[in-house]
Amino acid sequence: MQRRVRTRAIAVVSALGLTGALGGCGADGGSSDVTLRLVAADYGTGAADSSEKYWSELAGEYESDHPGVKIDVSVYSWNDVDREVKEMVDAGDPPDIAQIGAYADYAAEGKLYRAGDLLSIPVQADFLSQLSVAGEVNSVQYGMPFAASTRVLFYNKELFGEAGLTPPTTWDELAETAEALEARGVTYPYALPLGPEEAQAETMQWLLSGDGGYTELGNTYAIDSTENVETFSWLRDELVGKGLTGPVAPGRLDRAKAFEAFAAGDVGMLNGHPSLMETAGKKGVKYGMVPTPGVDGESSSTLGVADWMMAFKEPGHRDQVGDFLDFVYSEKNVLDFSREYNLLPVTGSASRAMAASEQDRDLAPFLDQLPASELYPVGNTSWAAVNAEIKKQIGKAVARGGSPAGVLGGLQAAATRAENAG
Repeated sequence: MQRRVRTRAIAVVSALGLTGALGGCGADGGSSDVTLRLVAADYGTGAADSSEKYWSELAGEYESDHPGVKIDVSVYSWNDVDREVKEMVDAGDPPDIAQIGAYADYAAEGKLYRAGDLLSIPVQADFLSQLSVAGEVNSVQYGMPFAASTRVLFYNKELFGEAGLTPPTTWDELAETAEALEARGVTYPYALPLGPEEAQAETMQWLLSGDGGYTELGNTYAIDSTENVETFSWLRDELVGKGLTGPVAPGRLDRAKAFEAFAAGDVGMLNGHPSLMETAGKKGVKYGMVPTPGVDGESSSTLGVADWMMAFKEPGHRDQVGDFLDFVYSEKNVLDFSREYNLLPVTGSASRAMAASEQDRDLAPFLDQLPASELYPVGNTSWAAVNAEIKKQIGKAVARGGSPAGVLGGLQAAATRAENAG
């Protein structure tokens, strides 16, 4: 369901506007009575913490200092937001700003402003270098990172204690632990969310733990590599096939539902990002966090995820957009958003502040992993299409009687077609 935040009218003359000019933004003629349309993803779990509330407060604060500018925000669930933006673009009516999961296809089509044409020099330089590079197409940054996270294995301490279990460090140990939990009647010994909400994340985490991944050197797709087929064959045979992933087929289990089940005490283990800490904590679940198990020990690599902000050229409000984004990426606002949704900051200033803050100590395991984590191949212009296909198909790879080689081979073929089309 669409959530719309309409805020009161106000103008674009501020100190941020002056620093924006340092980033290469010239005047584009007048700044009064401008409405900036922003489409954003919802990071909340319900009405109480919907991102609508965050953007409403942020827009109101910005507008109060900028008479003549109105920020019109539409917030959609992650299931819908990428599609909604694509439909707007295809209809010739793109928003000024979109905060979604992928940017490269729009950049390749020449539809986006370069980050350097929008942001002041200090703001652009403050992005974590790894994320800045991930936001580039042909060595030019178009995607501005907005939020980041990494993954660890969460486990229910109470369920583990009752069964006399210790956290696994290898796949075999994970399977043995899941069998012990299943024998004690745990609903989801290991929750494997390969449903369409965020299947690409759970998939990549498992591929990395099996010494594979979506791509090889040069960001060439290698979805059907031997390592990846072996990983999904193991999942099918040792977890799903043995009834260790719960009553909902992985291909129909979304991440949000898996997190809800963990917070209800019905999950023994699952891969999770920082927001699960608050979700579980509010329900009184005592949890532990350890690195993701790999084939022979702790996984040498973990998934890093960044969501992206981008600005479309067509509405023609470059200066106003740049000024607003400078405000969005201030240290205070980056910290406020990260803390509100238990995510990792995308700027150096906010990351340093979080690392030094006692109130953020629970995020330390995730912050420590971010610099060495592996991100989706978001710089590939085909990634949006490949991502969508993974969400649709990957659950079939672990279904009983399913063919990991067949499904991964089909995804590889789809990725190759998307690359050639690009």
